[in-house]
Amino acid sequence: MKIVYEYSHLGGSEILQVRYPQYNQQINEVINSVSANRTKESKEKTKKGRFLISPIDLNKQFKQKFNGLGFVELRDTYKIEIPNYEISIKGAFKQIDFVKEKVLVEVQLGKYAFMFYDMAKFQYFFNENKADVGVEIVPGHKLHMQMSSGVSYGEQLIYDIERLKRHFPAVPVKVIIVDAD
Repeated sequence: MKIVYEYSHLGGSEILQVRYPQYNQQINEVINSVSANRTKESKEKTKKGRFLISPIDLNKQFKQKFNGLGFVELRDTYKIEIPNYEISIKGAFKQIDFVKEKVLVEVQLGKYAFMFYDMAKFQYFFNENKADVGVEIVPGHKLHMQMSSGVSYGEQLIYDIERLKRHFPAVPVKVIIVDAD
């Protein structure tokens, strides 16, 4: 895969370059080492019989490569209790795919709502002092067209972050848009 665009929100790229240059380099190396293979035969009405790039295969490659470099999952488990409400929910959690020190990395190859939810998770861990910066790796529009319907694209995420200005997320984030080689 290749990086086609990088977006820095609240200095996310600059924090990576100055404070975590080795992790920034490792993230770029992982992206460049992932292969966008057409392994999924589509059963969708509009793409029936076409071979598409599989998000499952891409996620598997990202996981193997990030884990191989010492990035691990971050999970905060808690109990949900709401004032003046008698139900208590145990075992709720927030999770990030890959973490090294205070650098959070999410690879999001799903629906748009999950891209935006990743921003909320970055905000949560930033507020808990478990993150300095978040990195969101997302497909570009061209790559999204070669995948199953339902997969979103990073240009929409950046467009929305730009319109929210500094209000959300209030955490430094680097958004990396990727495409097939």
